[in-house]
Amino acid sequence: MTQWTLTGTYFETCNCDAACPCAFGSAPSEGFCNAIVAWHINHGGFGGLALDGLNVVLLVDATGNMAEGKWRVAAYIDQKASEAQKSALLTIFSGQAGGHPAVLASFVGEFLGTKTVPMQYEGSGRTRTLKIPGIVDAELEALEGQDGKPITIENHPLCVAPGEPATVARSTHFRLSDYGYDWKLSGRNGYLSNFTYTSA
Repeated sequence: MTQWTLTGTYFETCNCDAACPCAFGSAPSEGFCNAIVAWHINHGGFGGLALDGLNVVLLVDATGNMAEGKWRVAAYIDQKASEAQKSALLTIFSGQAGGHPAVLASFVGEFLGTKTVPMQYEGSGRTRTLKIPGIVDAELEALEGQDGKPITIENHPLCVAPGEPATVARSTHFRLSDYGYDWKLSGRNGYLSNFTYTSA
């Protein structure tokens, strides 16, 4: 198996109330979860192929307990990726290359497709934004806890970035229109953190 590693930042936002109960193994706030998960790769490599600076996004639609049910998922790959980089990213995030993405892929019941799209992912301080023209426009901001410090959770069972504390956030807006979905949300759950994935 090809050796690979990715490090960077990630965020997710969904229709659940903050903080999303799915992270703790409970059912979604409304009985279903409509979410996007977005990764920005600061440094990465698949074998000898560099993946620095690229973005990957998943659309996730799940009904019932996310740890038990099967998700409907679509993938979006940064159009800056070459064909070789696109292939590497799809191999990693589909779970075929092992590591934590394989754990996430084990929850997928239906794969809707892949699109290569222009995307703008920005992360600065407490804020994360993602724009995919005509498809996604999302912004979330970390919530303040005691003394203005971020609210974090650790060691939660349904985790996108294991080993990293997840900062609890809330969306200022979250809009998605694709694959027959038309989501328009605000003031809902978000999480953000660093991530490190490896093949080992």
